[in-house]
Amino acid sequence: MSTTQLAEGRRAHPEHIGHVIFITASAAMGGFLFGYDSSVINGTVVAIRDRFGVGSELLAQVIAAALIGCALGAAAAGRIADRVGRIRVMQIAALLFTASAIGSALPFTIWDLAFWRVLGGVAIGMASVIGPAYIAEVAPPAYRGRLGSFQQAAIVIGIAASQLVNFGILTFADGEQRGALAGLEAWQWMLGAEVVPAVLYGLLAFAIPESPRFLISVGRTERARKVLREVEGENVDLDLRISEINEAMRTDRKSTFRDLLGGRFKLLPIVWVGIGLSLFQQLVGINVIFYYSASLWQSVGIDPTSSFLYSFTTSIINIIGTVIAMIFVDRFGRKPLLLVGSTGMALSLGLAAWAFSYKTGTGADISMPDTQGTVALVAAHSFVLFFALSWGVVVWVLLGEMFPNRIRAAALGIAASAQWVANWLITVSFPSLSDWNLSGAYVLYTVFAVLSIPFVLKWVPETKGKSLEEMG
Repeated sequence: MSTTQLAEGRRAHPEHIGHVIFITASAAMGGFLFGYDSSVINGTVVAIRDRFGVGSELLAQVIAAALIGCALGAAAAGRIADRVGRIRVMQIAALLFTASAIGSALPFTIWDLAFWRVLGGVAIGMASVIGPAYIAEVAPPAYRGRLGSFQQAAIVIGIAASQLVNFGILTFADGEQRGALAGLEAWQWMLGAEVVPAVLYGLLAFAIPESPRFLISVGRTERARKVLREVEGENVDLDLRISEINEAMRTDRKSTFRDLLGGRFKLLPIVWVGIGLSLFQQLVGINVIFYYSASLWQSVGIDPTSSFLYSFTTSIINIIGTVIAMIFVDRFGRKPLLLVGSTGMALSLGLAAWAFSYKTGTGADISMPDTQGTVALVAAHSFVLFFALSWGVVVWVLLGEMFPNRIRAAALGIAASAQWVANWLITVSFPSLSDWNLSGAYVLYTVFAVLSIPFVLKWVPETKGKSLEEMG
């Protein structure tokens, strides 16, 4: 079969596309848990502070501690996956998610709560790496962009789901975070409810096949052939596909950090691109919206009830933007979406910085003129929309497919670790930055959005329509 025929086979509609979607959605449950865990803690902050009598500074460190666990999990996941397989890593992550949810719901002190948060973070980091890598390896090339975007779709749905669960539990507890429900306080149920998706993730990990590339790497060629037939259909020359994968893996070894070096203590350029994508995704300040949106709106004079509404509407906008990206990522390509998103985010963040500069008053007596308040709300929502339809989805897609086979797992782990570290920096720095100058904080995020444009133009490769073996 010629290369042209093979390409046509790749573009053909898979006979078992429903099965491929099921596999992809199952792997993306790790993304759902990432979004859920990131957002669920916001509904418990006041109750935890009251229960353990801690100050805001220590509480912020405990909340952000999960992100350090995320970095550790992301760094280790690639190497573990190359040793024991992608599915086994998902199962380990599901076990850690479950233990973290139970432990976080039943803490004795603030310190063991911090431990369970870190453990959950390790699980999130592992899932954040293995999800995109696995999806990229099982998805037919013609559909890989849209299927890869399931990861971000799952994250934003997880954020919205946690807010709904928190609100439902709070309603049953008569609006009291420490209200008693079946022997526990409401905030404990909020954290413990994560057990349900964690167990589901574990069960799904037992129901999906191992990556064909891993199977071939450990000599299980016949099993790999069966998986390829299930996901790419009967009209693809399986012998040619296996030969193609074998050829790409012929000189490969299990990827390690040393494989990422292009010289003495110098990372390969493509690894730096992955790190840069991860850093820019976080340094534009997206998680300020999802971690601090309620307190952010209250800090500019909006009442608590309205601030909850605005926080929820941003999560809905996030879902809408993600759907837009899923529709167009394989049509327009990765780079065009990133450039549209960067431009829109820069304009939105700049408008928000201008609006917040009109904030007046201190303490409980804070206000903004009506015009600037409206601009701030619109800008915040448009920022989330532009992020979701571009950097939120495309970065995960690129990280899953842009690296050469021989370094994919390890490189993705390093890039994802950088993402978690940047996430942590934004999370712990925003309270201090907003106290210093809220408008100034948004000017800083605007600068990063502007800088992301030349970064994409000069260094980010276009991977639309290419097979993983063509990545080098």
